[in-house]
Amino acid sequence: MSALRGLFERQRLAFGRSTPNYEKRSSSLESLADAVLDHQAEIVNAVNEDFGGRARQETLALELAPLADAIRHARRHLASWMKPRNVRAGINFFPAHARIIHQPLGVIGIIGAWNYPLFLTLSPLVDAISAGNHAMIKPSELAPRTASLLQKIIAAIFPEDYVAVANGDAQTAAEFASLPFDHLLFTGSTRVGKLIMRAASENLTPVTLELGGKSPAIIHPEFPLRTAVERLLTGKLYNAGQTCLAPDYVFVHETQRDRFIELIKEVALKLYPTWAKNSDYTRIINRSHYDRLQSYLLDAASHGATAIPLGASADGCNAENRIFPPALLLGVEDRMRVMQEEIFGPILPVKTYQRVSEALNYIAERPRPLALYYFDNHAGRVDEVLQSTISGGVTINDVIYHVAQNNLPFGGVGASGMGCYHGQAGFETFSQKKSVFIQSRFSTLSFLRPPYGAISERVIRFLLRK
Repeated sequence: MSALRGLFERQRLAFGRSTPNYEKRSSSLESLADAVLDHQAEIVNAVNEDFGGRARQETLALELAPLADAIRHARRHLASWMKPRNVRAGINFFPAHARIIHQPLGVIGIIGAWNYPLFLTLSPLVDAISAGNHAMIKPSELAPRTASLLQKIIAAIFPEDYVAVANGDAQTAAEFASLPFDHLLFTGSTRVGKLIMRAASENLTPVTLELGGKSPAIIHPEFPLRTAVERLLTGKLYNAGQTCLAPDYVFVHETQRDRFIELIKEVALKLYPTWAKNSDYTRIINRSHYDRLQSYLLDAASHGATAIPLGASADGCNAENRIFPPALLLGVEDRMRVMQEEIFGPILPVKTYQRVSEALNYIAERPRPLALYYFDNHAGRVDEVLQSTISGGVTINDVIYHVAQNNLPFGGVGASGMGCYHGQAGFETFSQKKSVFIQSRFSTLSFLRPPYGAISERVIRFLLRK
């Protein structure tokens, strides 16, 4: 703890001596982009080793590419984000004026996640640097090779009192969360998020919590079913379902259930001709998570659900190599663990409906999800779904991709998190929006000073006008 505290104090002192200006922020972002792109082969290898097997293309396309894009976006728009924004002062204060100035908060704490150990650790750093802060990063201990590489990369391009990586186990993460950061961002489970928030509250540290939950998908019967299945399954099986935004269960119209099952089997086989000897299919991160997924299937079966394996044969898939073959679950009920907890794996429960309103009511009665997915080309029905649901974000006619939009804030709501970041939203999250009121040489408020008289009464009557 003393080492973490010492590092934090050095960063705080360094921030106090010199607040990063535009040139420092822009050059730091450029250095970060150059470093991750120069080390992309090492990053791919480290992530692959941490998972025991993950497709090179997934690490490049789902981690490095959106990170590089986020940095380009930030550098392109940083000057405009930093510019003071003039706002109108109230008519009661005419001719005074007002403005908003964005200032850095100080030292930002970032606790990353293991499922996308590069993107979910460094994309908050992009926003923290853009806003002019110093930052301490705690990568996930469940991806130790990537964490070690990140520490090496960061140390090579930034002084420790500006940006630093602190590696360690869960106890280190707990000590990290107890530091009096000026803002703390955590990505992970709802259970751990509660612990992080409790630790941060001791210092009145504001938090951004990026959690998860059960993100639903709804397929309208008029939408091309094959297209929906292809897009749904692609997003579900990225990283073997170990994605906070992965569709957690799907609503299919009761008349299309059998066709949906037929198509998803066909699409799974096309995407992944084999499971056990396929470098395109990611392994489960560790034995504990593999066993957790297996327990979901056993629990669901014990309560009457039917598991339907997808794609190729499961031969060669086992707990030792942590290759978990995907499965559909039919006949699911709320009492099953798979419908109570975030799945975070390649299991997809299927529910049916007669009217879309049934699916929407089901979703509304449960904790608010991180994402919602709706497949429908009818603009009116899409608007109705958007207005009648509350979720962190939405992708229409696909899944997951709203997270990659730099002009959209990313975050949860309720049980799926609080606060947001990405792009300008992230810049503002890690900034103090300082309110500035500038009084004019002549002020009508001078008539509200004692001794009060007739003019004061007239001014007050004006202020209280209907």
